[in-house]
Amino acid sequence: MNQLLRTGLCILFAFLTACSASRTGLSARKWRQSIAENPAFAQSHCGFVLYDLEKQRTVYTHQGERYFTPASNTKIFTLYTSLRMLGDSIPALQYVARRDSLLFWGTGDPSFLHPDLKSTRAYDFLNGRPEKLFYITAPYEGAHFGPGWAWDDYNGAYSPEKSPFPAYGNFVRFVLRPAGIRAQPDFFAPNVDVAPLASRTGDAIRRGQHNNVFTYHAAPADSLTLDVPYHHSPDLLVQLLRDTLKREVTRLTPAPGAASGARVVYSLPADTLYQRMMQESDNFLAEQLLLLSASTLSDTLSSERTIAYAQRTFLSDLPDKPVWVDGSGLSRYNLFTPRTLVALWLKLYQLVPKERLFALLATGGRPGTLRNLYQPDNSFLFGKTGSLSNNHCLSGFLITQSGKTLVFSFMHSNFVVPTSQIRREMERILTEIYRKYP
Repeated sequence: MNQLLRTGLCILFAFLTACSASRTGLSARKWRQSIAENPAFAQSHCGFVLYDLEKQRTVYTHQGERYFTPASNTKIFTLYTSLRMLGDSIPALQYVARRDSLLFWGTGDPSFLHPDLKSTRAYDFLNGRPEKLFYITAPYEGAHFGPGWAWDDYNGAYSPEKSPFPAYGNFVRFVLRPAGIRAQPDFFAPNVDVAPLASRTGDAIRRGQHNNVFTYHAAPADSLTLDVPYHHSPDLLVQLLRDTLKREVTRLTPAPGAASGARVVYSLPADTLYQRMMQESDNFLAEQLLLLSASTLSDTLSSERTIAYAQRTFLSDLPDKPVWVDGSGLSRYNLFTPRTLVALWLKLYQLVPKERLFALLATGGRPGTLRNLYQPDNSFLFGKTGSLSNNHCLSGFLITQSGKTLVFSFMHSNFVVPTSQIRREMERILTEIYRKYP
């Protein structure tokens, strides 16, 4: 199968422009009724491509060449790029030992002290070194947010700031109880204010936009856990390092040649990050993976450089040039076509063994973004969702009841009905394909 895929990918991707629905056992009329003429999609834009992996041809396409907002389907690009540029383990930090001093800097690794990623290797390394610790800020290009992100999302758990050396996932985890509030790490506890009754808003915790003052608005009736991003800076990172390591850490302006002879400390298996990014749609991990990938190109951490390199090299053969600006899909500037996403899944299928690839993806009825969908017939769909207001996408692999493996991309934009309505109709159509595809 992989050899066949290599042959097909070398002539990328004439198959994605052809429609041969009449050979599938489902009539062309039935396809039109399900997709193109579906009343649930009547007031919005819909794109769909279905590809038979065994036969190596497109089964059906509807507006497969049109561009749509991919939302978190952007993470498929991030996954492929990371697999091509990173090794089996994530580089946590780089360092140079100079007599009684240890100079260290970040690679973009998001796992340092992250409460949901159980890796202590970088912490143990720094904590166990006898030298004096000096932190150097790695060269970094870009703002805290990606291009086209909504500025007022800064308080949302889904949009922590990007940085060259994250700590605690660049967020504070607040545990709210009727009796009070606890901050993790407790370094931020003195920064929590209680709002006067008259000024309380719908947010239980609200951070100042340009500072790290967190305002506590209301005690919940039951226990509640909230993750709120903090505003990152190199000086704050040094304070956090001092607080957790219980030793002095000094920020140092890098001298010329500071990185000469640098060594690397590794944190955790790369698949740990990939799986969480793809199954839980973790935006922060996606953004940091682009920075990590940039660290393999030069000493400058830059999402833009990673994207440019990927498009110039191993993504230059896609059927339609992607408009790709971030790692997570939070930006509405991203634009992809359904046939390009199908082509990218095929490249992933060629690059990664099936068992490993499917283990990284969200699966119907199991923990992840598809946990509440595709439940009557579990484990026939493996893929990635993507949602922004008025936009919803799903793409990936569909294993039919007859045992065939299909690749699909289903993209919707500009709808004004609830997303759940679009999602349920997609579920109905894909389940029908699962059951009836010969």
